[in-house]
Amino acid sequence: MDALLTKIEDQLNALRPVKQISGSEALLQCLVAEGVDVLFGYPGGAIMPVYDALYSYADKLNHILVRHEQGAIHAAQGYARATGKVGVAIATSGPGAANLVTGLGDAAIDSTPVVCITGQVGEHLLGTDAFQEMDVINTTLPVTKWNVQITEAGSIAEQVAKAFYIARSGRPGPVLIDITKNAQFEMIDDFEYKPCAQVRTYSPKPTLDHSQIQEAAALINQAKRPYVLAGQGILLGNASEELKQFIEKTGIPVASTLLGLSCIPTSHPLYVGYLGMHGNYGPNVLTNECDVLIAVGMRFDDRVTGNVSKYAKQARIIHIDIDKAELNKIVKAEVPIHADAKDALSALVPLVKKNSHSEWINLFHEAARKEHEKVVQFAFHPLGKELLMGEVVNELTEQTKGEAILVTDVGQHQMVASRYFKFKNPRTNITSGGAGTMGFALPAAMGAKLGEKNKEVIAVIGDGGFQMTVQELGTIMQYNIPVKIVLLNNNFLGMVRQWQQLFFDKRYSFTEMKNPNFVALTEAYNIPAKKITERHELRNAVREMLAHQGPYLLEVVVEKEENVFPMVPTGAGVAEILLEPSQRL
Repeated sequence: MDALLTKIEDQLNALRPVKQISGSEALLQCLVAEGVDVLFGYPGGAIMPVYDALYSYADKLNHILVRHEQGAIHAAQGYARATGKVGVAIATSGPGAANLVTGLGDAAIDSTPVVCITGQVGEHLLGTDAFQEMDVINTTLPVTKWNVQITEAGSIAEQVAKAFYIARSGRPGPVLIDITKNAQFEMIDDFEYKPCAQVRTYSPKPTLDHSQIQEAAALINQAKRPYVLAGQGILLGNASEELKQFIEKTGIPVASTLLGLSCIPTSHPLYVGYLGMHGNYGPNVLTNECDVLIAVGMRFDDRVTGNVSKYAKQARIIHIDIDKAELNKIVKAEVPIHADAKDALSALVPLVKKNSHSEWINLFHEAARKEHEKVVQFAFHPLGKELLMGEVVNELTEQTKGEAILVTDVGQHQMVASRYFKFKNPRTNITSGGAGTMGFALPAAMGAKLGEKNKEVIAVIGDGGFQMTVQELGTIMQYNIPVKIVLLNNNFLGMVRQWQQLFFDKRYSFTEMKNPNFVALTEAYNIPAKKITERHELRNAVREMLAHQGPYLLEVVVEKEENVFPMVPTGAGVAEILLEPSQRL
């Protein structure tokens, strides 16, 4: 009897209509299942079926129409960096996909989790040089953590799940999914989405080697001048609290890389400053005086080490990183620890002794006093008539109390903002680090604001970088994204000009810029804007900008030939950092 009932049920099921959906709708259901709430894109022929499906998903997916595909991926980066979630960008084939490459490279070197979805010509046209066909897989292979081409709808769910898993796990990074047009149209039966939990041959979470942790703890406990260098791995691993516990127990001073800024409050008594070419004086010089160097979630970038042959030769080095490839790549470590920053620091805290290193920390304080006397006091209280970038950034800090998310572009303003903004909370510093991508800030600020709607987002941008993605003002206008834009205008490509002045006998070769009326340009997009040129206008102008409920641009005309100091010249070691122009190697 049971067998008969089963047979009848099977026959009835066979007669029931099978629910079919297109590959495009399957893709969107995957995004919804992954918790995607906003995506940034630009339509075109090869991705049109996905956009047709999006028409019915307006209540589930907030699509932001950017003005250029580079804007889409930078916005996705800003969203990811602010929220810790995966950012999503969509583009069509050919030039649409090619316009993502800069952002992919930026995301790859800065470990930013983004998933890019590109349309592709139909499978039968692959390799025929069809209209807007491009081999996006081989083009993006060097700048993605993983990429894949999908040619049939049935594999969409599996590959999308894998893409999100790879993008967010281990050392995060960009992933690209290229979907042929036929796969977008193709119908599939009984769609089901299963998130990915593992990929064969891919082990994103290293197993902690406790013998290495014990070895590191022994070095730290006997150190007289230990020093922590904190990188973005602290933020990516949500290890800010563990870092605080570690330094507060050991009394070890900590400095931050550019991308590590905000991993610990700037006001913390053990925070001694910012590393790198234009970083703080003490953190650079004293790198060559520590006896144990503990590098956590940083990769010894050349902007941090300067001439690596002169870098920390006296120190015994502990290097903690989730990416094994970074260990012993540039600086050889006595104790290389392949681990997640959170896991490693959590394991270290019980093993290290309660300590203080007051005499050692006083050396940092003395260096800070010297830097204040030579540099900082004049940056905040200039002797000349022209406004300086430092006093603008200081005013932003004072009026936001360090609570805002600061998004910077690339150049002098980036270095000044990184030096002088006082970060209070994690994930509030968003900038382009390893790639140094001009044009990053405006779209990244849009993404950050859409990801963190309740936080103030301020984009500090130079006149050069602003004009590289200025068209995204149209996106800000269309969606009324309430970002605040501080445009520091010196009518120069300032960083290049500084190097030309100091090292190329003031031959200002193609760095002076004739700029448009930025206020009129911004107002053409129906965004309020104001320009100031005088110091007495600054405080009220910043207050007015922050009080405005929607987007706003404040143009501040700053000194044309201001230089950023300290600086480590090319070829110099970190201890050879220049405090002022009169110094020479």
